[in-house]
Parts: sequence; structure tokens; C-alpha cells
Amino acid sequence: MSLDLRSLAFGYGSRIVGSDLTLSLMTGEVLALLGPNGAGKTTLFKTMLGLLPVKAGEILLDGKPLSSWPRRERATRIAYVPQAHAALFPFSVIDVVLMGRAARIAPFAMPSRHDRQVAVSALESLGISGFSSKPYTEISGGERQLVLIARALAQEPEILVMDEPSASLDYGNQMRVLAHIRALARQGLSIVLSTHNPDHAFLAADRVALLNEGKLAALGPPAEVLTPKALKELYDIDVVIGELEGSARICAPRLDRFSL
Repeated sequence: MSLDLRSLAFGYGSRIVGSDLTLSLMTGEVLALLGPNGAGKTTLFKTMLGLLPVKAGEILLDGKPLSSWPRRERATRIAYVPQAHAALFPFSVIDVVLMGRAARIAPFAMPSRHDRQVAVSALESLGISGFSSKPYTEISGGERQLVLIARALAQEPEILVMDEPSASLDYGNQMRVLAHIRALARQGLSIVLSTHNPDHAFLAADRVALLNEGKLAALGPPAEVLTPKALKELYDIDVVIGELEGSARICAPRLDRFSL
């Protein structure tokens, strides 16, 4: 399933956050979106999900305008992992993940055995089935983030939109989530994610889009787009890009120019 943004302008209320943005998400691709705070990444994602109206241009889902898709059908195609989630009621972890099945369950119906198995499998795939019965309000912020990813996977989407999915995770879980993202893409899932960490884009992304002041500054393979010059323009910090064994790349600040 394809997702195409054509000359898109996006924002909220009367404010235009970004404009003239054109890009496509290909089947089985991981597209990483990088940009400084306030560049419009979250607003763009909410527009791509249909949560905010398009200001100009268009978004096409499988060749049809996003707005023409019924909400329930759209929810079976696209899943969302937000940056953070306020826990207000002590649902169990498994019940939170089961909420991802809502679009596939008839109104007023109870989750089926299959729905529960899908939820359990999503937890197992992330290695967090051990606390499936715990209250969601009593697990750590990093664990909640993993649960939100499991909830999105339980939707069985074709496109996964992830807003800084590893931001609150420890290093080990960051690497596990990135590896899982690559595995999902190999299975045909299309993934667009935002991150502030160029190393994560090098590890997981097929292409990188740089968003700066609401404009698409660059788009292409990580090795071509994530250059010291581009990152200086994006984050106003001098970096070096090194190449490790196996053509892997890593980004680090230039210590000779690093000062407060």
C-alpha cells in the first residue's frame, strides 16, 4: 500500500506549519524523518493520519484521497505510535494492546480468541509478554512506549507511523525496537518514523527526509542525506560521520568544536 504526499501544506487552526511537501512512502520501506524541535514533524504525522485537515495539496492512500477512506477502514491500514501517552485508568497491559483491534471488531462485540492471540503475539514479538497482566499505570515510561508499539502492531496495519518511538527507551530496548522495525519492513510493512538520532536512521532507515522550518530540506538514502553539512544546518552543531566495519555509519559531535 502506498502513501503519497503531494504539494502538501499542513498545520493546525489558522497556522500553517509546513508547505509544499512532496514525498512517497514505498511498500516495505523505512523512511526516517529528522528535524529540530518545532520543525513540524508531529503536526505532519497527525495530518498524514487524517487527525488534522490538509491545508493545501493532497494525501493519497493507495491512490485515493485519504479523506475519502472511511475511518474504520483507514484504521486497518495505518497505525500510529505517539510520542507519549498519559495513563489515566489502570487498564491491564493486554487490554491496552487489545484496543488496537478496535477497528477489526464489530460494534458492541467482544474481542475474539483470534483478537487476543494477535495481542499476545504483539507483546511476545517485543519481549514484553511477562507483564501483560500488570496495570498500564504501574509500568515505567519506557515499558509504556513498548506497549504502545505492541498496540499498533495489533492493528495489523500496512503502514506504521511512529513519532520518536525510541525516545523514552533505554539503549538495549532502543536497539531491539530498531531491529524489530527492520524485520517488519522485510515482511512488507511500510514504516515512517521520526527521530533526533542520526545513528538510528543509519541503522534502520532506507531513506531519510530532513524537515526544517516546515520545508523538505533533503530526501534520499541515509549515507547521502546525513552529511556533516546537512546536520549542521539542521541542528546547528558540528559533527563527524564515521564508517565502521561492514559499511555501517555512526555520527558524533566534533569534540574540538563542542562547548557550551
